[in-house]
Amino acid sequence: MLGTSINPIKPPSSSASWNCYYCSCETRMATLLSSTSSFDYYNHSLHFLFSPSKLHSPRILASKLPELRFPVFSPSKSRVFCESKTQEGQIRRCSPLLEKASLPSNGALASDEWKAVPDIWRSSAEKHGDRVAVVDPYHDPPSTMTYKQLEQEILDFTEGLRVIGVSPEEKVALFADNSCRWLAADQGIMAMGAINVVRGSRSAVEELLHIYNHSESVGLVVDNPEFFNRLAGTFSSKATMRFIVLLWGEKVCLSSGETHSVPIFSYKEIIELGRESRVAHIDSHDARQGCKYEIIGSDDIATIVYTSGTTGNPKGVMLTHKNLLHQIENLWDVVPTEAGDRFLSMLPTWHVYERACEYFTFTHGIEQVYSTVRNLKDDLRHYQPQYLISVPLVYETLYRGIQKQISTSSTIRKLIAVSFIRVSLAYMEFKRIYEGLYLTRNTEQPSYLASMLDCLWARIIAAILWPLHVLAKKLVYQKIHSSIGISKAGVNGGGSLPMHLDKFFEAIGVTVQNGYGLTESSPVVACRRPYCNVIGSIGHPIQHTEFKVVDSKTGEVLPPGTRGIVKVRGPQVMKGYYKNPLATKQALDEDGWLDTGDIGWIAPHHSVGRSRRCGGVIVLEGRAKDTIVLSSGENVEPLEIEEAAMRSSLIQQIVVVGQDQRRLAAIIVSNKDEVLQAAKVSSIVDPDAADLGRDKMTSLLYEELSKWTSECSFQVRPILVVDEPFTIDCGLMTPTMKIRRDQVVAKYKEEIANLYKRDSQN
Repeated sequence: MLGTSINPIKPPSSSASWNCYYCSCETRMATLLSSTSSFDYYNHSLHFLFSPSKLHSPRILASKLPELRFPVFSPSKSRVFCESKTQEGQIRRCSPLLEKASLPSNGALASDEWKAVPDIWRSSAEKHGDRVAVVDPYHDPPSTMTYKQLEQEILDFTEGLRVIGVSPEEKVALFADNSCRWLAADQGIMAMGAINVVRGSRSAVEELLHIYNHSESVGLVVDNPEFFNRLAGTFSSKATMRFIVLLWGEKVCLSSGETHSVPIFSYKEIIELGRESRVAHIDSHDARQGCKYEIIGSDDIATIVYTSGTTGNPKGVMLTHKNLLHQIENLWDVVPTEAGDRFLSMLPTWHVYERACEYFTFTHGIEQVYSTVRNLKDDLRHYQPQYLISVPLVYETLYRGIQKQISTSSTIRKLIAVSFIRVSLAYMEFKRIYEGLYLTRNTEQPSYLASMLDCLWARIIAAILWPLHVLAKKLVYQKIHSSIGISKAGVNGGGSLPMHLDKFFEAIGVTVQNGYGLTESSPVVACRRPYCNVIGSIGHPIQHTEFKVVDSKTGEVLPPGTRGIVKVRGPQVMKGYYKNPLATKQALDEDGWLDTGDIGWIAPHHSVGRSRRCGGVIVLEGRAKDTIVLSSGENVEPLEIEEAAMRSSLIQQIVVVGQDQRRLAAIIVSNKDEVLQAAKVSSIVDPDAADLGRDKMTSLLYEELSKWTSECSFQVRPILVVDEPFTIDCGLMTPTMKIRRDQVVAKYKEEIANLYKRDSQN
């Protein structure tokens, strides 16, 4: 089509003729494009590029397709076009508070309450307008935006999508990673009544294709050219895209030949289109009156999030505005943040855990800094955040970093640090007893006298240890705090927090609040409060949320202290799985109870004693689907063994296996540097050795595993040591850094079979 052009049509002199002008322009474009096979893609694109309700800025639209010569006319005449009767009947679905200024002046549709998630930005801009909202240091260009600027960016993106023809309730795929532009795109899609379908750049191409096609998305908002080039070959032949929006980078970096049939817009172009259209719309009373307005309902679907579970194909979880607003309105009790507090964001921002927490914190005027796994350590030291919202693997990484720093210190420093930590661990143990925060499953309540003596004894011991604990804060822990920040709290979710991490951070004075949720529950259903931080639990349910524990076979509700399947109910529970009524029926019963698939129990209520403040907290012990049934019929929860093993600095990752076998086995990824150092200390190899043989490594790791799991109910005998770590890129971890058990077992199926065969011969 290069060299083909459309001769400009002279614009009419009166507004009455604009309708004919539009028809003439559209007819000539249709005739030309339909006769050109290489431009069949415009048959659909024609609608949104030349629709009378979209042609707010022909000058900008002309720049989108430079091969075509668009009629360009003055802004004043363009505005007459938009105000003409051709706009009658255009449906504009709006967030009533966010877009209050552009709604009809009679105020019938405007609202001062949050009806949709994007409404929060109007409130935040009014309260915290000039305060910094986001800091995005690692994109080009680096960005910093205030709340006022962020609100305007979202409004412009919203309108830009309308200009290019996105309609309410259509699905738009948003495949990108953490950034301020991701946030603007996410909220922009929601604010115009469309539904975003989200995923990150580290997912496999085939998985992204499945999500795009299954969700029936009409267009793609993608992170950068490098990521899109990875998708282009597959998507161009197997997906139907009306448009592509590039959040970062330049369009010239896209692979040639792969996108010739789809209009591509840069982020700045969408913003510019939206800004000009908003100005035209707000300035024209006739334009506002000519539109047909609809308000986004709280029960409307806001987003579809495909599960990244450890087993099976991803299912599309439909979350409504009401689901997410419940999180926004009820998380302050868990995280009592204040305006100006700094949060560090490094989890996938599309994941509902990070996402809901971000929405909530932005309503309180916080400053969010986007970080990455690679830069996390430096950013913690540089930005000194008050809060870190993260997953167990991140806290495990911080723990190992601290332990390594201690172990590489001089002998005296190491001895002092280790001694102080042991003292602090003991001090906090006794402190929990007299404060009534000592978790127990025992339903029998102790006598009043026994409780008084127990608490008195704990207070005496704690008082003796307290001076040493205070000294440890000044000599050791203060340096740790200066390197990691997290001055108020770290909030853990997305997986179980191992007990040794829980106790360690408590001992050094870093508050970690363990929470729990699922994608299907938007996600938070329970979390430990700052004033009731019961170690070993996930805390009490958040407001308006109910829990019950049932027998897995009979469905009978079990009393406190009894293990069973955890079920949850509340306004944050999903609408269902997209196009999957069978899976929805299996997960949700008629009374609205969501089957979490987790095994747990509810702590019994005691009025006196060391557990008097623990009543009602929830404790999780693993996934029902992860339970290993040995050939003897015994049920084993692998999580207990794996958490115990991970206390060893020699073990980097572990998966316990043994379904239908006589005994348990384990697949282990070793920490090679630590294993080699331990071998040198034990004189297994020479001090100058650079490597350790496979047999020696396996023997050393087996001894290490036996030591750390000796108190577990079941022991692990044969082990398989593998070199390749379980990572997201190789498909063995979810985006929230949980190991995909089924994928690990499938990958090493033959090795596991040989392992058991050799074991049976010994």
